[in-house]
Amino acid sequence: MTTEPIVAALDIGTAYTTAIVAAVHGDLPRAPRLKVLGVGSSRTMGLRRGAVSDIEEATRSIRAAVEEACRVSGVQPDSLYVGIAGEHVRAMCSAGVVAISGDEITRADVDRVNEVARAMAIPQDRELLHAIPQEYRVDKADGIRDPVGMIGTRLETEMYLVTIGSAPAMNLRKAIEKAGYKTRELVLEPLASALAVLTEEEKELGVILVELGAGTTDLAIFHEGKIRHLGTIPYGGNTVTSDLVQGLGITQHDAEQLKEAYGCAYEPMVDPDQVIAMPATSAHAERHLSRELMTHIIHQRMDEIFEKVQREVRTAGYVGRLNAGIVLTGGGASLEGVTELATDVFGLGARVGVPGEKLDGLAETVAAPQFATVTGLALYGAHRTALGGVIARRPSLSGAGVDKLATRVKTWLQDFF
Repeated sequence: MTTEPIVAALDIGTAYTTAIVAAVHGDLPRAPRLKVLGVGSSRTMGLRRGAVSDIEEATRSIRAAVEEACRVSGVQPDSLYVGIAGEHVRAMCSAGVVAISGDEITRADVDRVNEVARAMAIPQDRELLHAIPQEYRVDKADGIRDPVGMIGTRLETEMYLVTIGSAPAMNLRKAIEKAGYKTRELVLEPLASALAVLTEEEKELGVILVELGAGTTDLAIFHEGKIRHLGTIPYGGNTVTSDLVQGLGITQHDAEQLKEAYGCAYEPMVDPDQVIAMPATSAHAERHLSRELMTHIIHQRMDEIFEKVQREVRTAGYVGRLNAGIVLTGGGASLEGVTELATDVFGLGARVGVPGEKLDGLAETVAAPQFATVTGLALYGAHRTALGGVIARRPSLSGAGVDKLATRVKTWLQDFF
């Protein structure tokens, strides 16, 4: 039994629900690592496009995944870091301005301007998920990351606010509670995935993370080290499967099996003469399908999804500014030819994002793009736990000292994104 702090994370995807239990170790608090102790997975039921549609079914999926992770790890966590995504997610920029009264800018001044920016009125049917400072401006100097210690009379900030629908969030928390667990914190899934698969250099140069899920395709644009744009496309792997059902005249089950075994997203990679033999069933004799036709169907839909993502990039104003290219995660990123198609559509370098950095223990069990989100959630939890432990282990500090440390912790966590 490990004596190291434990974190548990949960990713409820449209196709699969995945849980991870891990121990936090390494150079705490600045460079925590995860020792993966157990991973669990179950088919998701009761979820539609990132939102709970049947609480009882969602509860069963959650319980099955977490219990499996607990069995493997031998650890029973009571609270979970949980991913949330979907079409109900909204993001906006908010500005804050304060006057500086002293000789130089202090951390208290920075906290004050952040609070002003964060104080934007949120509609009753929404809740604030993340408030992420983008940059600061001191008098007329802009592009400042940390203004503490600078001389000036006026401090401004630009804050990136991420909000979610209150009802989807409440339904998600309720399903988790019914499964017997507490929600430690909700974290936006593309931001969690970014923690697991993006490098600091990529975020600095400009990169787009595209999460190819079953129900939706989520995207996040990073530039100059910060999150700049979020988006959701209401198409994913399930749409591709439905296209195969219609185009090939086969069942949903057969379409899924064929997609996993022979699916390819890029037509030029496929031999036009290749034929796939489908086993005979009680309803059908043995049939033969053209792999080229199947690939054509997948290529067309994936091309449409990437074109919609490209439209988001144009709308956000980042065409020509993403020098680190595109990183693909999610179950759809395992599809053969997906990086080649992405390179073709975006005219950028593309790679598949696989968790691996900062991981020990059973790291090989999450070394696939579909585990990017759950691993990122656990990494987020590791940082939270490591920094919280620093505060907890310093009871001799005065109240003011603890407050200052807590403030530094809070600010540093904002630098995640």
